[in-house]
Amino acid sequence: MKVELRGSVPAFALRKSGKTFVKTSLSKPDQGVDPGPPAQKSDTLTLNSQLVFQDKRNKKFDDLPIIYFVTPTYPRREQVAELTRLGQTLMHIVNLHWIIADDVPTCNTMIGKLLKKFGIPFTHIASPMPDVYRKSSVVPRGVANRRAALGWIRKNIHSGVLYFGDDDNTFDLELFDEIRFTKKVSMFPVGLIGDYSVSSPVLMEGKVIGFFDSWPAKRKFPVDMAGFAVNIGFLLSHPHATMPYKAGYEEDQFLVSLGLKLEDIEPKGNACTEVLSLDLCI
Repeated sequence: MKVELRGSVPAFALRKSGKTFVKTSLSKPDQGVDPGPPAQKSDTLTLNSQLVFQDKRNKKFDDLPIIYFVTPTYPRREQVAELTRLGQTLMHIVNLHWIIADDVPTCNTMIGKLLKKFGIPFTHIASPMPDVYRKSSVVPRGVANRRAALGWIRKNIHSGVLYFGDDDNTFDLELFDEIRFTKKVSMFPVGLIGDYSVSSPVLMEGKVIGFFDSWPAKRKFPVDMAGFAVNIGFLLSHPHATMPYKAGYEEDQFLVSLGLKLEDIEPKGNACTEVLSLDLCI
């Protein structure tokens, strides 16, 4: 049954409240998988987080799990345009909380004003990349942002579904119906990526038996960041699960740190035959 709103702003998001200002901090790097080279002091983050709650909720959808949509972003010419396009997609989705983690020392007022326009409950986090990783030959972009979002979720959230959605990706609204009831980890195809133009789990009799991806690189889970969702209860049951500062292996080692097995994976997208997420990064 489809429950997402199409073509209109959900009623619970018609008003916003800016009364709550939250500051959180990560006192030390996450434990778990090898995060890569040792970090300098800058790996200890201070997160200036502005949290805006919806104050007029549509009770019709109270029983639906909340999707926590994590978007890493960074200052550039296209940033406002990308966030505007993505925000105008997300404003059609009920029971969604948008976590925007920006690669800046403090939250950008201009971005904060933009986010408030959409009427979406959101958390805006300043999560700069540690300087030591900016000097890497291959920069692990977005890792500090996602790790900061994971830290915020662990401190504040007890249930729901986690999804990583970059600001340069495009999403079919049906995707949110598909992932909302993820029990452990759901997976699905991502289009416009790699030499094959698609990255996807491979199924046999409805079960995941492998992966179709143009860059396997000896990864156990050769998937794109936009190709999976995680149940937050499952995430919290693995307190040391994290994402490494290792470019190209972020998804794989994060999923490995969750203790994920092939038989745990829930295939979505009509048995992985439909592309509901597109990676527009060129």
